[in-house]
Amino acid sequence: MKTAILTTDTYLNHDTGQGHPERADRVTVVIDHLKKVKSKDLIWKKPGKFDLKYLALAHDKNYLDNVKDSFPKQGLNFLDGDTIISPGSKEATRDAVGSILTAIDGVMKKDFNNAFCAVRPPGHHAEKQKAMGFCVYNNIAVGAYYLLEKYKLSKVAIVDFDVHHGNGTQEIFYSRSDVLYISTHQSPFYPGGGHFSEVGAGSGRGFTVNFPILSGMGNYFYCSLYSDFILPILTSFQPELILVSAGYDAHREDPLSGMNLDVSGFGRRE
Repeated sequence: MKTAILTTDTYLNHDTGQGHPERADRVTVVIDHLKKVKSKDLIWKKPGKFDLKYLALAHDKNYLDNVKDSFPKQGLNFLDGDTIISPGSKEATRDAVGSILTAIDGVMKKDFNNAFCAVRPPGHHAEKQKAMGFCVYNNIAVGAYYLLEKYKLSKVAIVDFDVHHGNGTQEIFYSRSDVLYISTHQSPFYPGGGHFSEVGAGSGRGFTVNFPILSGMGNYFYCSLYSDFILPILTSFQPELILVSAGYDAHREDPLSGMNLDVSGFGRRE
C-alpha cells in the first residue's frame, strides 16, 4: 500500500512569535521522525498550486478579503487573541490547504492509496467567517468541498480526533447531508461546544455526530468508542472518501490535555 507524506517548504515561515504553542517545532518533529522510516511504500510530495475558488466554498468572501489584507509586511498581526500571522503566513496558509488538495488528487488518481499531511497552520477551528484557535483557513473543509465540486462525490466523511472540538468544520457543514462530520474530543475543554445535542440542522440533521469525552479515559475507551460506535456510523453512511483531522494532542504527555492516550492507542484506532 502506497502512502504519500505531504509537507511544505513554507511552514517554517509562519511565525507566531516567541513562546507561542503553535510553532514550527510541532511539524518539524513529525517530519524528522517520518524521515527515519525507510519504506518503498512512502512517497514524499510537496503541495501544488490550486484555484482559490475552493477557499471561497468553505469561507465567506468578506472573510477571505479581510485575511488577504491582514498579512503584515513586517512583524506580527493578530486575527484573534490566539491566531497570529506574519509576512510568511500568506504562503504557508495556502500551502497547508494545497497539501490537502494535492493529497486528494493523488488518492483520486490512484497514484497512492492514502496520504498524511504534516502542515501548519492547522485548520479545524476556522469558521466560515472567523479565524480561531491558531487556524486561518479550514484546510479539511476546503478539501471536502474540493471532493464534492471537482470530483463530484456525493458522500464525504470527516473524522476529527483532535483533543479539541473542530467547531469550524462543524459550523461549515452543519446544514449539509453530503458531509458527515464526526468528532471525538475532550469535554469540557476549548473551544466549548461539541455536545451530543449538536447533530446538524435542516437537511443536515443527523450528519453531525459529537462524542464529548471526559478527561483521563485512555486507550481502551477510545478504541472501543471507535470500533463499537464510530465505525458502524461510517459503515452506514458509506462515504466515498474519508478525511481525517488528525490532532495528536490527546497524548498523555501533552501538557494541556488530559486524555491519557499513548502511541499504541493512536495506532490501534487508526
